[in-house]
Amino acid sequence: MQLYPAIDLRDGRCVRLYQGDFDRETVYGEDPIGQAQLFADAGSEWIHVVDLDAARSGVPRNRETVGAIARGVTAQVQTGGGVRDEAAAEALLGAGVARVVIGTAALEEPDLVRRLAATHPGQVAVGLDARFHPGVTAADDRWEVAVRGWEQGSGRDLLDVAREFDHDGVAALIVTEIGRDGTLAGPDLDGLARVLAVTQLDVIASGGVGGLDDLRRLAALDVDGRTLSGAIVGRALYEGQFSITEALAAASATPA
Repeated sequence: MQLYPAIDLRDGRCVRLYQGDFDRETVYGEDPIGQAQLFADAGSEWIHVVDLDAARSGVPRNRETVGAIARGVTAQVQTGGGVRDEAAAEALLGAGVARVVIGTAALEEPDLVRRLAATHPGQVAVGLDARFHPGVTAADDRWEVAVRGWEQGSGRDLLDVAREFDHDGVAALIVTEIGRDGTLAGPDLDGLARVLAVTQLDVIASGGVGGLDDLRRLAALDVDGRTLSGAIVGRALYEGQFSITEALAAASATPA
């Protein structure tokens, strides 16, 4: 399983939000390019970068910083936030980003994803950020996909949307359970297992990782031979729950 250390950008700084709440922000650094270099120097093959300002408003306030990260490190950069048209995607790919993540626009204009995936094979992922709503029984549980920086519900079910992109050339689905994001409370293994069961696309987990055992559980998750292709980790790294070196080892460990 590939590890994706995360850099969330707001006003040019490295931050993390608690459960996607812009009013519950923690600033972890003023030098995102330097932070990316630390991840790359430790052996990270990928870095996940999110433009939070663009995710909320659609205005790419951090695009220059994203491009500087992509050009300044040996790791490949996967980035999302506010990629809502071809121009935004082309600008990021042209700046050196290896893969763009489309979230809100994937729900509102799925043909955009299909066009970009056809033009840029292997370079387009769909970000599915969902809020868990428990049912009366486990079978009734559902996950509603959120849009526009997680501030609005779409009314769409996570599994239904995942199925829609299964044959459209998408490189990966990035699945976040918003209620766990930034909490260190552990990943949503049940929701991730359900996504693995309904799609043949690569699935990258995001949200809730608080310890090395969480990474090991994600790496060991298996649904009929389908496993996660990656896991995104942010707050746990910044708060010293484990080192980037330890995280890379845990993510790549072969399940017992």
